[in-house]
Amino acid sequence: MDGIVFFGTEAHDEVVAFYRDLGADVWLEQPDCTILRAGDFRFGFCAREDADTDGIVTFVFETRAGVDDAYEGISGRADGEPRYNETYEIYQFFAEDPEDRTVEFQTFEHE
Repeated sequence: MDGIVFFGTEAHDEVVAFYRDLGADVWLEQPDCTILRAGDFRFGFCAREDADTDGIVTFVFETRAGVDDAYEGISGRADGEPRYNETYEIYQFFAEDPEDRTVEFQTFEHE
């Protein structure tokens, strides 16, 4: 089963550009929605009067190097350098998109 997560946005073009700059590709353009794809992850932003900012958009990488590369490209929006989270056995950092949605970048390090 596949899926798509949708968010309402007040700043459609700016938000879409932010995620495209992270490496996501446009999967489908609709009249007021853009669906993006990063690997198998699809997520869409639809122009609305209010922005949906709850939840976390998480990008999963194969290795720490992928997380580190993402950090290099977005460090100005990051909450700090990538770090190991012992509780979940992941290497991660968080950032915010242009509408203050939480964006996580991580790799799993469990056996």
